[in-house]
Amino acid sequence: MSENRSVVVTGGTRGIGQGLAREFLKRGCRVTITGTSQSSIDRGLAALGGESATLTGAVCDIASRDQVQGVWDHAVAKFGRVDIWVNNAGMSLPRKPLPEIPADDIQKIVNTNLVGVFNGDAVAMKGMLAQGSGYIWNMEGFGSNGQASSGLGPYGATKRALNYLTKVLIKELKGTGVGMGYLSPGIVVTDLLVQDYEDDQKQWEKVQKTFNILGDTVETVTPYLAEGVLKTDKNGARVAWLTTGKAAGRFATAGFRKKRNLFDGIDPRKGVTGSLSA
Repeated sequence: MSENRSVVVTGGTRGIGQGLAREFLKRGCRVTITGTSQSSIDRGLAALGGESATLTGAVCDIASRDQVQGVWDHAVAKFGRVDIWVNNAGMSLPRKPLPEIPADDIQKIVNTNLVGVFNGDAVAMKGMLAQGSGYIWNMEGFGSNGQASSGLGPYGATKRALNYLTKVLIKELKGTGVGMGYLSPGIVVTDLLVQDYEDDQKQWEKVQKTFNILGDTVETVTPYLAEGVLKTDKNGARVAWLTTGKAAGRFATAGFRKKRNLFDGIDPRKGVTGSLSA
C-alpha cells in the first residue's frame, strides 16, 4: 500500500499523538490532528512544522459526535479521503480512591476516553464503509487486559470497556474491507502518565524505579507504532510496543544494564511539558 495515505490522529497536539503524527509525516502520509482548542492546534501544528499540503488540524470536542464528524469532513475536504483513523485522545486523573474523585471528573474521563472513542469509531466506520476501505485503531492503556490498581478505577474502567468495544467492532467489520485494531504504546513518559501522581509525591518517588525499567519516551515508541500501523491491513491486528516478553526481559536484565532516569527534573504537578493544559 502507498505511504501517501491520509491519517487522522485525535489528540495529536502533544504526547504520543504528536509523536505519531510526526512519524506518519516522515513516512509520506497526509495528517490531520485534533485538539480541544485553537491554541492547542496552533501549538501542535507549529511543533510539526506548520500547516502545509500534508498537515492540517481541527478543533474538536470528541465527546460530540457532530464535532467528530466535522473532523472527518475537514480531512476529506483537505486530502480527499481518510485511510487511517487513530483514536489517541485520552485523559487521566490523579490517583485517588473513588469516593474522593469528584463526579464531574468521572464524567469528564468517561466522555473523553469512552464516549470520544465511540464517536471516533462510529464516524470512521461510516465513512470508511462508504469509501470501501480504511483502518481504525483504538489506543490501549492500563486496564485494557484486566489489570487493576488502587486509585485507577475510572481510567482503567474506560480502557477495559474499550477492549470489549474493539472486539465487537472487529466482528462487525469482518469482510467489509475496513479494519479495526488495537494500538498499545506501553508505559510512555507523557503528561498523561505523570499526572496520575500530581497529588501523591511519595508514591511518585516509589513508582519511578519500575517506570525507568519498563518506560520509554515518545521518540522511542512512536516510530515503531507508526511502522506497525502502516504495515497492517488485517482486521483485528494488535501493534504493541511493550509485550509481556519484552517486559519480563527488562526486569530480568535490569541489574546488568545502565540505569536510566526518564523522569529527571519532571514534577507531576507541572507535567512533562511544564503544563497540563490541553
